[in-house]
Amino acid sequence: MNCTQAIRARRSIRRFKPDAAVPRADIEAMLEAAMMAPSARNSRPWEFFVVENPELKAGLRAAHPFASMLDTASLAIVVCARPEDQKGAVSGYWPLDCGAAVENLLLQAVDLGYGACWCGCWPSPRISKIQDILGVQSVPVALVAVGVPDEDPPARGFYQPERVVWL
Repeated sequence: MNCTQAIRARRSIRRFKPDAAVPRADIEAMLEAAMMAPSARNSRPWEFFVVENPELKAGLRAAHPFASMLDTASLAIVVCARPEDQKGAVSGYWPLDCGAAVENLLLQAVDLGYGACWCGCWPSPRISKIQDILGVQSVPVALVAVGVPDEDPPARGFYQPERVVWL
């Protein structure tokens, strides 16, 4: 699959085949893709938590009102920001940098044959609950459910030429 195909094949998958294992090498490939994302002055203000433990996944599910897909997902990858890693002129770009990392992760998941769903965490009151579950100080930006898809929803994205201004 090439980049163009991966972009157009990406869907938000909310139903996964239960008990389908995702090999560690594939998880690491997704994490490597995420860490290849651009960041302000290469500050890389992120850290990633791979959650395969069923009890912790259930806790994340309870903490996030829109993460019901964790009931069947093989794992969750929580992308957390480390705002303190950005200083001076690049201070404050961490939400964008972590968003770029999430998109790379999603595209790598598609390329490997997995489904994924991006659930936003920041900014919302659920941040502190997720921090407590993970035992972290960093800022949960996104929770990504990953697994073998058990659905094939139609594409929802499309090109809108009326939203383009040519100058």
